[in-house]
Amino acid sequence: MEHSENIFCPSCGHTKSKLHTKVKDHFLTGENFDLVQCESCSLVYTQNRPLLEKIGDYYKSEDYVSHSSTKKGVVNRVYNVVRNYTLGKKVKLISSLTTGTHLLDIGAGTGHFLKRAKDEGFTVLGLEPDPDARRVAKELNNVELLPLDNLKELGVSRFDAISMWHVLEHVYDLNEELETILSTLKDGGVFVVAVPNYTSFDASYYKDFWAAYDVPRHLYHFEPKTIKHLVESKGLRFEKMLPMKFDSYYVSMLSEKYKGGSILNAFRIGLLSNMKAKNGTYSSQIYIFRK
Repeated sequence: MEHSENIFCPSCGHTKSKLHTKVKDHFLTGENFDLVQCESCSLVYTQNRPLLEKIGDYYKSEDYVSHSSTKKGVVNRVYNVVRNYTLGKKVKLISSLTTGTHLLDIGAGTGHFLKRAKDEGFTVLGLEPDPDARRVAKELNNVELLPLDNLKELGVSRFDAISMWHVLEHVYDLNEELETILSTLKDGGVFVVAVPNYTSFDASYYKDFWAAYDVPRHLYHFEPKTIKHLVESKGLRFEKMLPMKFDSYYVSMLSEKYKGGSILNAFRIGLLSNMKAKNGTYSSQIYIFRK
C-alpha cells in the first residue's frame, strides 16, 4: 500500500507476528488492513499502517463521532445521551482514586470530560492533536486545550491523575509517547486508561465488521494481558479493571451499520456481550494503574 509501513511489535519490539484478521476501513476509505498478533506479548496491531504524515487524512470526516457533538442519526443521538451520563461517572471515578486535583487528559477531544472535571474542582489540562476539536472545546466548553506536541514541555511529576479515554489505541509511537506521558505523573499518582477489548463477545460475533477495530485510526487492539504488560513495563502497578457496559451497544450499532444490519440486533448483541462477559471480557474496559 502506498504511503504505508510494516512494523515490529510496538509494545515489546518482538519481530515475529501472525495474522489475526484482515479488516476493511468501513468508516471512511474502504481500504484493507492486516491485523497481526505479536508472538511474544500477544498485542494485536495494525500492519501496513499509514505513515505518520498521512494518518491524519483518515480522521477527516464530520462524522468522526469522538470529536463531534452532532445529534444527526440514531448512533450519534445515542452516543450523546450516553456520554452525558458517563461523564459524571468518569469524574466520580477519578475523584475516588486521588485526593489531588491536578488532572491531565490526553486526547481530550472537544473537552466535555475536562469541563465536567473542572466544574467538580479539578485543575485541568488537556492535549488534543486536532485543531478543529481544540476550537470546539474552547467555543463550546470554555476549555483551552494544547496541541499534542506540547507533551514534552509539561515537565515531570506534575499531575495527580492522567486519563486516556479510548485514546491509547490511536497513539502513533506507542512506547515512546506512553513513557513521556507517564513521566508527568507524580509518585503515587493514578493512570486511568480505557480501551476496546478484542476478546469480547461482540468482537467475536462481528469479526472483521467489529467497529472497534476502526482501522487504521486504531493502531493497537488490546485485551487485559497486553495492556497490563505494556503499562507495567513502564514501572506502574496494576490496581483494578472496570467494565464500560454501554460500549457493547454503541460498538454493535456501528458494526450493524457496516454490515447493513438492524438496530434491534445491535441491542441484542450488546446485551448478550454484557451477559456473557466475565471479568476481563467486556467490550471496552477501564484499567487503573498506580505509579
